[in-house]
Amino acid sequence: MRPIARSILASLAAILAVAAHAKEFRSADVHPLDYPTVLAVGYMGKLISERTGGRHGVKVFGNSALGGEKDTIEQVRIGALDMIRINVAPMNNVVPETMVPTMPFVFRSTAHMRKVLDGPIGDEILRACEKQGLVGLAFYDSGSRSFYTVKRPIRGLADMKGMKIRVQQSDLWVAMMQALGANATPMPYGEVYTALKTGLVDGAENNWPSYESSRHFEVAKFYAITEHSLAPEILLFSKKIWDTLSAEDQEIVRRAAKESVPYMRKLWDEREEKSRKIVEGGGSRIVTVEKKPFQDAMKPVYDKFITDPGLKDMIRRIQAVK
Repeated sequence: MRPIARSILASLAAILAVAAHAKEFRSADVHPLDYPTVLAVGYMGKLISERTGGRHGVKVFGNSALGGEKDTIEQVRIGALDMIRINVAPMNNVVPETMVPTMPFVFRSTAHMRKVLDGPIGDEILRACEKQGLVGLAFYDSGSRSFYTVKRPIRGLADMKGMKIRVQQSDLWVAMMQALGANATPMPYGEVYTALKTGLVDGAENNWPSYESSRHFEVAKFYAITEHSLAPEILLFSKKIWDTLSAEDQEIVRRAAKESVPYMRKLWDEREEKSRKIVEGGGSRIVTVEKKPFQDAMKPVYDKFITDPGLKDMIRRIQAVK
């Protein structure tokens, strides 16, 4: 074979080899395409594409296009889906360590939550996901969650009694509602609007951007600022897919995920402010409640779910972070 022909074949082989290992990672999200979490994963994909010379990238499927959060966890574990951005709560039954940042009132403020999750405790929780086939990459903000209701406002703990409240599909969240005297109704996020409108539930709980972007404020006009949870979002990668990547590509993905966090937080802070203005302009009535009775009611929840000495120690370490 002539040298020129050999050179062409070698070049083709090299191109095909790169193409064979090139991948556009598919990432699922339940939120709309303009939501901070979706935009942040898109930003992460841009960084990956730049740093791999276009070999890898990320395509985000928002609006629950690939299923609810609980469904997509299983897809990622078996390698049918590359990545997910979900709230940490649906992970509680999969990775016990994720219960800690989900616990009610565990974080004193947004600043406290960010400091904890950006540090060694956050890394410890992310590493714990690997034994379940999930590579933990980063935490995103999910804001402070509060209750919103259809027929009457929640002004105090007594108002919770007997209310049917939609919660995430997590045993911990069911127990939280029981401790508050409410009836927990677990269901996927995408079904909540109809449930509120038809009276299947009396209320739900979420942050300002979710309350606004889901249009839940159109049917549930009373928003009580309990700020009972600062449970974060978590970005997870399929370990089955991860193990096919080179060490260099794994490092690129990890770094891009971490660098997307401040980008997400900036968008989040802006979106929170904007969302609150939208729902107030739409006629929502904002109620400020006394938080201490809600906090005191959570003792049985901690007693039930934080029984492992390691998890108890993690709670203590979080509380010690200044």
